Amino acid sequence: MIDRSLPQNIVKNYDSSKISITALGSHSALDIMDGAKSENLNTLVICQKGREKTYIHFNRIVDDIIILPKFSDIMTEKLQQTLISKNSIIIPHRSFTTYIDYDSIENDLKIPIFGNRQMLRTEERNVKKNQYYLLEKANIKYPKLFKGPEDIDRLVIVKVMESKRKIERAFFTASTQKEFEEKAEKRINQGIITAEDLVDARIEEFILGTYFNFNFFYSILEDRVEFLGIDRRLQTNLNDFTSLPAKQQLEIDVELQNIEVGHMPATIRESLLEKVFELGNKFVDCTKKEFNPGIIGPFALQSAITKDFELVVFDVSPRVPGSPVLMMSPYTHYYYGESFGTGKRIAMEISKAIDQNRLDEVVT
Repeated sequence: MIDRSLPQNIVKNYDSSKISITALGSHSALDIMDGAKSENLNTLVICQKGREKTYIHFNRIVDDIIILPKFSDIMTEKLQQTLISKNSIIIPHRSFTTYIDYDSIENDLKIPIFGNRQMLRTEERNVKKNQYYLLEKANIKYPKLFKGPEDIDRLVIVKVMESKRKIERAFFTASTQKEFEEKAEKRINQGIITAEDLVDARIEEFILGTYFNFNFFYSILEDRVEFLGIDRRLQTNLNDFTSLPAKQQLEIDVELQNIEVGHMPATIRESLLEKVFELGNKFVDCTKKEFNPGIIGPFALQSAITKDFELVVFDVSPRVPGSPVLMMSPYTHYYYGESFGTGKRIAMEISKAIDQNRLDEVVT
């Protein structure tokens, strides 16, 4: 594990007038770049060859592009030194932790990361101190977990990795062990999942409710948890399938996969906001105890609100959640008098850290 003092010492030697906000060219890089430019910070996108056109197209917000044969080449000593010479601070998002393995991030990546690099691994459900562990420690309600299909006694959702795209999960529902086995076998035969990945699948109680992705930001400089806003996910082949008449849905023999392809903004009734604030605060307090110094910057708690107004968290994102529609959020406007997204909130924190000579406090 890289000692935090290494990236802290690196960032202390940076030219603070030439900080480069850096991200892999995927997921939420545009939001990160746009936020950085709004704070007059330099921007740098690391692209995998063949995937750079988007960032060339939006060149107003991208100052510099480095194109690599593959994203993981960021780990080469030469490129790390190049990025350090450019005063880079990496902003982690989901693609960052997908294309670069956690061991490399934790043990070999010298470039300062905005956020807590130790916490990135908690997103995975197959590690000891995972998101379930944190929710349990934080006393935040999450779905009941089942050890195996033989224990299923209610409607569950099965979360298993796709066979070809490991970043995606091929969700399916079941109410009995028989239904689980039938649906699993069908998906294995279709090549959607593998029998090996099914062994590591997580079986969770399916929470009936309205789904909200609550986006937060913890400012380590101000010691304050901010509620940035809400997004809901657009998923294929689910969303528009459900708009078909019921008769047609029953006639179509298709496996639903719930692959996220977009976002839409949402708000929540004011009487429930205190419960949302409580979620964010409890989670942050827990991370301070479990992963010193705790979460830094953005995180999201993907939740369901039941008919009894109970908030149940079923997924945690300990990094940039990837919700560009937050630019339309009313909640940042309530704090600051203007609406903006996660990218700008990150840039604001980094700008303040530069002004206060505290840049080492926001990186690990």
